[in-house]
Amino acid sequence: MPSTELRGHTALVYSIAFSPDGKQFASAGFDNVVKIWDPATWKEARTLTGHTGPVYCVVYSKDGATIATSSQDKTIRLWKAADGAFLREIKGHTDIVDSVAFSPDGKLLASGGGREDKTVRLWNPADGKEMKNLGAHTGAVYAVAFSPDGKQLASAGADMSIKIWDVAALKELKTLKGPTGAVTALAYTSAGVLLSVGQDRFFRIWDINAGKESKTLQQTPDKQDDLYGLALSPDGKSAATSGYAGWVTVWNLAEGKPTWSKKLPAPCAYCVVFTPDGKSVVTGHDLLPGRNNANCYITAIGSP
Repeated sequence: MPSTELRGHTALVYSIAFSPDGKQFASAGFDNVVKIWDPATWKEARTLTGHTGPVYCVVYSKDGATIATSSQDKTIRLWKAADGAFLREIKGHTDIVDSVAFSPDGKLLASGGGREDKTVRLWNPADGKEMKNLGAHTGAVYAVAFSPDGKQLASAGADMSIKIWDVAALKELKTLKGPTGAVTALAYTSAGVLLSVGQDRFFRIWDINAGKESKTLQQTPDKQDDLYGLALSPDGKSAATSGYAGWVTVWNLAEGKPTWSKKLPAPCAYCVVFTPDGKSVVTGHDLLPGRNNANCYITAIGSP
């Protein structure tokens, strides 16, 4: 599949997520809207409106029925994935809600707050009620991620640390340290292995049980980039990273080496996801240089 530019947002695209069945994907923009796209045609299917500030994160529940979005307007909104119908608004954070994640069973929704909030919270998506304010980082919480078994929740952000929480006990298990810049994205590969990227330009693989890094990866000097996006491939064997200068890299996790890398024409690749077949990645960007109509773009890149 050739690279495809998708236009529609009028401000940068900060988050992208595919539905579990691969029949749609959603993009979150700083133009206050979420757009739903049809990957069969790469055309826009609908636009979800209601947030009153930039949308920082979008995720699907594991059953594909619900979309959750979070925003600078201090709210989380839930939507019906089938038709985009608004379900409910969740309030409680006192600043930007930088990140959200559904638990594997869909019974919990985790969120991370901005620099004036700093908290990690658990919500019941069925009624929108807060179940627990787990605690706080000392800076904005840019990423939250559940382990595949749902027993752990990881959170990370501007304070350059990663906290691991026991979901059943509703308490912190440990704090992982090592990054020298803000941690911007997280992804579990298994219950004991966590991936992270950050503004220090390193891609780290963590052994959570040991509480330390097992691998620290970085591109060659000519391809290094402040990292913002991170995605695990459908087969779990590869990961993709994306960065501020527009570099997108696919890594072989077993070998700890890049297998494909490309600098895209658009700046600021804030997010990256694999297509469900694992053969391509989709990225979200800031405004294209020299383009006065303020369109942002999402790029589908051919098989790496």
